Amino acid sequence: MKKGQTYTGKVVRVNFPNKGIVKVDPYLDGSGNTVNEQGSETCVVKNVVSGQRVSFVVNKKKGGRCEGRLEEVIERSSDEITPSCKHFGICGGCTYLNLPYEKQLELKERQVRSLLSPVIPDLEDIFEGIKASPVQFGYRNKMEFSFGDSCKDGDLELGLHKRGSFYDILSVKDCKIVDEDYRLILKETLAYFRGKDTPYYHKLRHTGYLRHLLIRKAVKTGEILVDLVTTTQEPAPTICTEVSLIDDWKDVMLTIESEGKLKGHFAGILHTFNDSMSDTIVNDKTDILYGQDFFYEELLSLKFKISPFSFFQTNSLSAEVLYDTAREYILSCLRGKVVYDLYSGTGTIAQLLAPVADKVIGVEIVEEAVIAARENAELNGLHNCEFIAGDVLKVLDGIQDKPDLIVLDPPRDGVNPKALKKIINYGVDNILYISCKPTSLARDLEMLTACGYKPVRICALDQFPGTVHVETVVLLSKGEIPSKKVKVEFSLEGMDTDGFKDGATYDEIRDWVQEKYDLHVTNLNIAQVKRKNGIIERENYNKPKSEDSRQPGTTPEKEKAITEALKHFNMI
Repeated sequence: MKKGQTYTGKVVRVNFPNKGIVKVDPYLDGSGNTVNEQGSETCVVKNVVSGQRVSFVVNKKKGGRCEGRLEEVIERSSDEITPSCKHFGICGGCTYLNLPYEKQLELKERQVRSLLSPVIPDLEDIFEGIKASPVQFGYRNKMEFSFGDSCKDGDLELGLHKRGSFYDILSVKDCKIVDEDYRLILKETLAYFRGKDTPYYHKLRHTGYLRHLLIRKAVKTGEILVDLVTTTQEPAPTICTEVSLIDDWKDVMLTIESEGKLKGHFAGILHTFNDSMSDTIVNDKTDILYGQDFFYEELLSLKFKISPFSFFQTNSLSAEVLYDTAREYILSCLRGKVVYDLYSGTGTIAQLLAPVADKVIGVEIVEEAVIAARENAELNGLHNCEFIAGDVLKVLDGIQDKPDLIVLDPPRDGVNPKALKKIINYGVDNILYISCKPTSLARDLEMLTACGYKPVRICALDQFPGTVHVETVVLLSKGEIPSKKVKVEFSLEGMDTDGFKDGATYDEIRDWVQEKYDLHVTNLNIAQVKRKNGIIERENYNKPKSEDSRQPGTTPEKEKAITEALKHFNMI
């Protein structure tokens, strides 16, 4: 197969995450000869489901591995259904809405089994299947919508990015993973600012006003926080003054509540200023336009105070299933013990374990989440919880209380291998690992099992119906280890360390940018952006050969994409 050429084939399976394996049909080469008559060639194509026959364009070949971009579904799979959302296939939010929910669960369970079976030989004896989300639609308790346009110089839009696009925004007025209150707030906000002809923030030009609309809603209490995120660049006076523009929008929000159009009710209406060049929401300053800047949510009989930017599981009802499962796994070995809750977020797990444990110590790198965890523990009358702000790798050495049990709930890239060595060296009898990315889990389990920890219970959980994501809970117990304390000597050579400081190679960064943004960047481009972000390159890297030589610069578009890659790999 050649890059840029179109081929056809049948999807034989879908690997995590969203990697369709297409068995390529026989095709003709440039001389008219038939190639691949045995059908042995395969290509990875995203956004497909098993059983489909598709056409695709090859866009990457490396080391005998071929990747393609989906062009057309020629034949539907027998498992397919008509998606419930009219935005499906255009919006980049959901991937599996064209599958019945039971088929989504089967797919995710199969993917977890496939990834863990090479690491755990007796997986079938301890794997407990997958638990469904209590709700399939309208499950999200937080959404970040972006302002932009759907095509160059088009009308103002408010919604999610189009599939495969960094710039184009689709107004998802009928999005199914949120409830009708989200859809109404989005619709009314878009109509208001369209009517005022308010400019959105252009990522390349760094000009404009409107950036994001953040909405959070408590499932149990029905309280809503809505936060309009803008730059400090005031709109033109001919449109409206900044004060009246925002106040008028606030009044529109309060009107839809007073008219009984909302099922929930506003706890607060906020205005956040963000002049960061990054496309993520950065809170430079937040004004309260109405009410307060927090609300309360309930989870397994505990109460949690949630602010606009604090971390909280996005599917509240499914989070109850997740945490109840985790608690049940370790309840028998919890009483009177000191527990480390590492990567503790706002301390949800710590507070669920605190009534039984002697003491729970949470460690979390996001300081705002730690402050929230302390407040929530006080709110729930739990005085045996301690929360420490800092990187797990650096904080562990300074904690005086030694653990009897450790809970790990790391971000998608898993546990830093250096931190994992320290964790193993505590020699605790049991470790509970909660994973939101099974590929990272499989990598970390290799190190844990090599050092004597044996998985004894495993369960998958679906937190995000319609998407590629799946959670996994694993209880590990210590096997035959010569002594209570064991010095771990574990080589990181050859280990997949994507996502850790300095863990991404130039090839990995270049491939990530190509896959994410369909941009080709060079090592020189990457080196220039790394230097700009304070990542020091060796002195002579790409140094000009003569004094008057000029190196080509990196375009703003490529610089933005490389910067996002560096963030993805936690290098900045």
